[in-house]
Amino acid sequence: MRTKSLKKNKINVITLGCSKNVYDSEVLMGQLRASGKDVEHEAPAEREGNIIVINTCGFIDNAKAESVNMILEYADKKDKGLVDKVFVTGCLSERYRPDLEKEIPNVDQYFGTTELPQLLKALGADYKHELLGERLTTTPKNYAYLKIAEGCDRPCSFCAIPLMRGKHVSQTIEKLVKEAEGLAKNGVKELILIAQDLTYYGLDLYKKRNLGELLEALVKVEGIEWIRLHYAFPTGFPMDVLEIMKREPKICNYIDIPLQHISDSILKSMRRGTTQAKTTQLLKDFRAAVPGMAIRTTLIVGYPGETQEDFEILKDFVQEMKFDRMGCFAYSHEENTHAYLLEDDVPDDVKQARANEIMELQSQISWDLNQEKVGKVFKCIIDRKEGAHFVGRTEFDSPDVDNEVLIDAAKHYVKTGDFVNIKIIEATEFDLYGEPA
Repeated sequence: MRTKSLKKNKINVITLGCSKNVYDSEVLMGQLRASGKDVEHEAPAEREGNIIVINTCGFIDNAKAESVNMILEYADKKDKGLVDKVFVTGCLSERYRPDLEKEIPNVDQYFGTTELPQLLKALGADYKHELLGERLTTTPKNYAYLKIAEGCDRPCSFCAIPLMRGKHVSQTIEKLVKEAEGLAKNGVKELILIAQDLTYYGLDLYKKRNLGELLEALVKVEGIEWIRLHYAFPTGFPMDVLEIMKREPKICNYIDIPLQHISDSILKSMRRGTTQAKTTQLLKDFRAAVPGMAIRTTLIVGYPGETQEDFEILKDFVQEMKFDRMGCFAYSHEENTHAYLLEDDVPDDVKQARANEIMELQSQISWDLNQEKVGKVFKCIIDRKEGAHFVGRTEFDSPDVDNEVLIDAAKHYVKTGDFVNIKIIEATEFDLYGEPA
């Protein structure tokens, strides 16, 4: 006879995918905690819990495979009696629920991206409206993500996000300010603004692009010292944001603007609503308005019909623009997207070789840019201690994806969560080494 279920239920939430999923998991855990539930994020094996919630990603093939493997792993643990219940939520579940229910039937229940109240009910908790903005943050105490909008109205041919996240819905400025104030009270000093598309913020609520007004409100929140912008779409970017960025010291001179490609024929097929000339001008305008700003981008190689000539155009652009930060992905052929109608005609090995070539190019650019930082002093936030180093970041670096500043813990002590002026003494392509100035 099994006695396991006599134990007090403990819920373990596992998050896969992007920062928007991290945010959703934090909201879920905040609601569970408010209902008196014992909940932990990605608990180690010895205290794993008997109820598992997997928040999945369904964006591209690799992410889908990771999510499916995680579901299978816990479905197997449930079969063996190691856990009692397994629930699956998030983008993969939103997009492929019928298939998942058929292929992995011993998951207790699948939920989509908008079914938080139903998921809470299945976990024996109530959805509390008054908890809007209350979250159990999983990031280091000094920074947190602030999701300012959900969904996307852009028609990009390669992207499945609107299928999983729906239409663009902005949160009100009042709600976001209240959430930021709550985070600041808990010791958060850096807000990372995320959305599928920051550029579109406010159009649905205020009938205009209103990112600038939101920033003006957020800089007034006491305790918040850095505000960082992630995922701004290049078409229709609200240029008043640059003027605020330059004027307001709290807004990091940093922007993440996924460009995806630059060849006009590929941009047209991708339905990006822009051209190489317009994009190049936009980046020049950014740098003129905020000298020294760090621009992060992501690119896709191996899109259907991408010729060697298209790829050379992209390489030349990368060389010319010298992005501070970059990620490059091999195209993933996603069903139900517009591009799925096209032939996926670039072989996988060519896609991978092109991605490697772009990243090799970027690696040299990063090396050169980082060497220029040696001998200079930067205000850094200290995120954690890891091994023999304290690990911090400059305002030009976002957590998990960008450069880190490593400080030798045997020689220097800095407090995690604090801002410290750090002099850079050495640099590699993706790391800076420094000491307190």
